[in-house]
Amino acid sequence: MNVAILAGGYGTRIRDVDETLPKPMIPIGGIPILWHIMKYYAQWGHDQFVICLGYKGNIIKDFFLNYEAHTRDCTVTLGKTHGIEYHSDHAEAHWRVTLADTGLTAMTGARIKRVEKYLCRESNFLLTYGDAVGDVNLDELITFHEHHGRILTITGVRPPGRFGELACDNDGEVLEFNEKPQVTGGLISGGYFVCRREVFQYLDNRDEVVFEKGPMDSLVADRQVMVFRHSGFWQPWDTSRDYQVLNSLWDRADAAWKIW
Repeated sequence: MNVAILAGGYGTRIRDVDETLPKPMIPIGGIPILWHIMKYYAQWGHDQFVICLGYKGNIIKDFFLNYEAHTRDCTVTLGKTHGIEYHSDHAEAHWRVTLADTGLTAMTGARIKRVEKYLCRESNFLLTYGDAVGDVNLDELITFHEHHGRILTITGVRPPGRFGELACDNDGEVLEFNEKPQVTGGLISGGYFVCRREVFQYLDNRDEVVFEKGPMDSLVADRQVMVFRHSGFWQPWDTSRDYQVLNSLWDRADAAWKIW
């Protein structure tokens, strides 16, 4: 199944980490977060990618255009047109990556619409953002989507808490302290969508079309949206604090999304 990845936003809230790179290219464990997301999908058998480019998209293009040279041992014979000999392999040899310029100022709905021609050949496609990781069971997600028959499936998650939680009695005595508990309220979208190709009927090419607003409202009104509940690990990538959290998690051998 094809995987569309939204990777064209400005990422203004994480510019303090590295303002020279688009957010999906900021590294976790020395490797761009975009690669980690793609690697996770590939481990479930989904290695046909369509990346929706925008802000500093040339950096993402350069990464993949030069991927072989950066990831394999090689010998270069100067003066020859095809004078590169590779001596090693990598596990991503069968990935197919379509790099699509979807506009500098386009919002998410417009970006998805503009890659329709790469995604409409199959009944369903996967969709996610270039800035969140989780250990979502993609087989179960796809099975859930195929069984309910609606146009869109959203993976619902409870985001990790950002502050410690105190439980105390009326006199002020602390009875319990939970360090950064998981939010216990309603679910939020964690990305990891599955879409039927009919979703394109709810989108158009105008830059201002935001997938999560007008089109989503219309899909909900038409009773075409279902939620797949994910209770495992999920971590957004929105601020410099998130960057620090993900890097510290990556240093652990049991990083939840590190299934390769």
